[in-house]
Amino acid sequence: MGGATRVDSYPARLRKSAHRVRNGLRRSGVDYFRGDGSDWIALAALLLTVPAIAFGTIVTPVWIAPSMLVLPIVAGGLLLRPASLLGLYAAAATALIVESVVLGPYTQGPARVTPGTVLTVAACGFFGLVIAQFRARVGVPWRRGGTMLFDLRERIRVQSALPALPKGWHREMALRPAGGQSFSGDFVVAARTNGGRTLEVVLTDVSGKGMDAGSRALLLSGAFGGLLGSLPPHDFLPAANGYLLRQDWDEGFATSIHLVLDLETGEYELLSAGHLPALQLHAGSGRWEEKSGEGPLLGVYDGAEFDPGKGVLAPGDVLMLFTDGLVEAPGRDISEGVDRLTGEADRYVSAGFEGAAWHLIEAVAKDVNDDRALLLLCRN
Repeated sequence: MGGATRVDSYPARLRKSAHRVRNGLRRSGVDYFRGDGSDWIALAALLLTVPAIAFGTIVTPVWIAPSMLVLPIVAGGLLLRPASLLGLYAAAATALIVESVVLGPYTQGPARVTPGTVLTVAACGFFGLVIAQFRARVGVPWRRGGTMLFDLRERIRVQSALPALPKGWHREMALRPAGGQSFSGDFVVAARTNGGRTLEVVLTDVSGKGMDAGSRALLLSGAFGGLLGSLPPHDFLPAANGYLLRQDWDEGFATSIHLVLDLETGEYELLSAGHLPALQLHAGSGRWEEKSGEGPLLGVYDGAEFDPGKGVLAPGDVLMLFTDGLVEAPGRDISEGVDRLTGEADRYVSAGFEGAAWHLIEAVAKDVNDDRALLLLCRN
């Protein structure tokens, strides 16, 4: 019986050992990808590459030129820490010396180590060292940097998602950063409050555009998302204004419009902080009407007051909120841009505005070098 126990336990111990090894390798791989692990694996691989290139240069210098040593140097600038990078540079310098000795002076024929080759390798090494030092100072290795930017972009996208609405309501939203970038200074935060009866939506346009405003937009969207629903509607913009003032940014102002909509009655309030008016389409008349409150820009001065504008969305009505990137253009009045926007929006009345937000941006502001955001709320 005891022998059978030992026989049965050996495969189990073997499986446990294999499981520990697998988990250890997985953790090491994750740490290396995030930049937390050692770079010795990359250093060893690149150090082996240097003599391989040198050998190939000595054997066939016409096909493997001495300047090919820039390849491990460039890779090292992306993969290694500054201290490890210096070791790689020493190996590359040694390889150049060996190549020049074996191949002979550059004046005796082609495919030799010339002064230009040395300058090229040295220049690549210098820029690689600068990049490595910058990464070390920031603390975000390149392997983690791209993942972090992707994560930030996804957080902005998730925070801008609109909640599901009850039957009888339809919403459309589209965000388009300037220059085709992934980060925008326009963002939306939304929540259903009051037991789900009230929809609160805040559309904000941060000063600047694209990547320049993206970091501030990410910070503000997180802060505004935490304030929304935690404060009475009339206290939101004053709290947001105070938050911006405390940041003390050189370019710290923003415009914002806050919609508070009763999903049962269709009654709403609009509180504006220097933002463009919203537009309401009245189903009965087929005409667009500007709707807005009054208030100064966010982040300009303390103690600002924001007076609401009120309205009602009847069945068939549409409310459109947007940022200035859709209607502003050099040499054109904003009213002309608004007329063009409403004219294009009229095309979607019969279709119920299904997918209209994206198409409206394409129609009126496709190539505009500014952030653009458009939100449509329809009461069916």
